[in-house]
Amino acid sequence: MQTGYYSSAAGMVTQFNRLDTIANNLANVNTVGFKEDNLVVGDFMRLYKEARDELPNENNTKESAQFLNRAMTKAPQVVDAYTDHSVGVMQKSGNTLDFALSRENLFFMVKTPQGIRLTRDGSFTTDDDGKIITKQGYEVLPNDYFMSKNGISINQQDTIIEADKNGQLFTNLPNSVKLTQSSKFFIAQPDNIALLEKEGDNLYKYENISQLYSMDESGAVLQGFVEKSNVNAVKMMTQMIETNRLVGMYQKAMDTQMNDMNRDAIEKIARKA
Repeated sequence: MQTGYYSSAAGMVTQFNRLDTIANNLANVNTVGFKEDNLVVGDFMRLYKEARDELPNENNTKESAQFLNRAMTKAPQVVDAYTDHSVGVMQKSGNTLDFALSRENLFFMVKTPQGIRLTRDGSFTTDDDGKIITKQGYEVLPNDYFMSKNGISINQQDTIIEADKNGQLFTNLPNSVKLTQSSKFFIAQPDNIALLEKEGDNLYKYENISQLYSMDESGAVLQGFVEKSNVNAVKMMTQMIETNRLVGMYQKAMDTQMNDMNRDAIEKIARKA
């Protein structure tokens, strides 16, 4: 049996998965608050070397050689996936309802039809009732949401809306430039960032959402700014070229394996004939 053929086929599938991830990153290079996704591909030779001292088989023996041969016939595969949550570039927009978070692992909290979700996209607006919502129409939540169950509303007559670095909003009194304290954004910091599950519309699902609390002094809210995607387009293009080359190499290896199998079969049949 030509194990190399199956290993090459599996390797090609792995590179297709990488291409999907890279393409998704590139498609969101200009998406506000988007975080880059990455895959970890299993490298059996490296894993063997790292774990060799812990194996029950002594090195340089028949048993260890057999283990290595079995490991090397396994196909490369995606063994893990992770999201890079590093902060993207802060871009000044000048929009009063644009907000960015300048620290890692902090999120705004929004209410969707599927439940409460987290997001880094602070490009907000208001609906006809004066509620602050996301561009997708999801209600942005205040720090006292779990008690009040209400969103953040802005009086339509308010001409001045300001926010401090902790997310506290201030609006002007009617027919005045004097500011009065209003609602405060729910700035969440999950205990375990690895438990975040990406969804569409730049949202994250978190199972223990009800256990989150709003940070009183995050010091990270920037008004009039948006956080750009942290995707490095040049790096992604380089990875795409590399992945495409690997796909071509695996395809060539598969063609060679198949041609050898066909030639061997034809020669054996010819000899028997």
